[in-house]
Amino acid sequence: MTHSIANIVDTHCHIISDDPRQFPALDPMGGKQSDWSKERPVNSHQMAQHMKDAGVSKSVLVQASTCYGHDSSYVVQGTQDHPEAFVGVFSVDFLDPTAIDQVQHWTQQGLSGLRLFIAGHTAQDTTKKLDDPKAFELWDFLSSQQIPVCVQIRSNGLPALQNLLTRFPKAIVLLDHFARPEMQDGPPYANANTLFELVKFENLFFKLTTHIVRDSKLGLSDSQSFFKKVVDAFGAKRIAWGSNFPANTGSLKEHLIEALSAAEKLPLSDQEWIFSKTAHQLYSNLQQIQGV
Repeated sequence: MTHSIANIVDTHCHIISDDPRQFPALDPMGGKQSDWSKERPVNSHQMAQHMKDAGVSKSVLVQASTCYGHDSSYVVQGTQDHPEAFVGVFSVDFLDPTAIDQVQHWTQQGLSGLRLFIAGHTAQDTTKKLDDPKAFELWDFLSSQQIPVCVQIRSNGLPALQNLLTRFPKAIVLLDHFARPEMQDGPPYANANTLFELVKFENLFFKLTTHIVRDSKLGLSDSQSFFKKVVDAFGAKRIAWGSNFPANTGSLKEHLIEALSAAEKLPLSDQEWIFSKTAHQLYSNLQQIQGV
């Protein structure tokens, strides 16, 4: 499909090395490597080519937690391989007493943001809560440095997120995959009320990923009504598109086409924020690279 959005940014994609001699250490969270990282890995050079083929200008490489755990070395390598295409997001154990030192290490390596991974398909740690007081010193540091933090949780983690956002109103937080809300009841999406209760937290942003695009087509839901609902609630300036490629099946171009189709009835100005401007606002380093 054709579109008139310039400088499209993908805020959520993953790279996996194909050089086991240089990046041999697999240490997946939960102890089980994700199937996608074994079956359809994409290295940094391949990702840059996928971007060209899809018409994506810049991408945010998000640490593949279900492959490398908290070792973000390959994300660093990816940003160095293609500085014209990528900025990077690293991962740490936010309850580790040395977490601040780890954050400083990865930012000194040139990475732009942090990811806290609590729940996913192959890894879920029910012992960890975002609002654990042991992490308050870390959150103070992240807030003071204005480091954007994307969090991967499920809907049952939203109360802890609310507590955290209340205590740290200057933290910059991105909610991965909208926390995978229940949408199958369709408009007005009453089953997703815990998500929409987050509207009051102006420092919270949302990643509208392929997971959400596809989930919003199930049951009584449809993508266009759900997209309108979240934009009406939160505003397009707080929403950023992310492909989750290659973790979700299909080519990067197919991911982008799916998302653009679901958003096509939104005003063009809203689409520009979702597919480009919000990402540039969140990750200032994106403004320094020219794009592929």
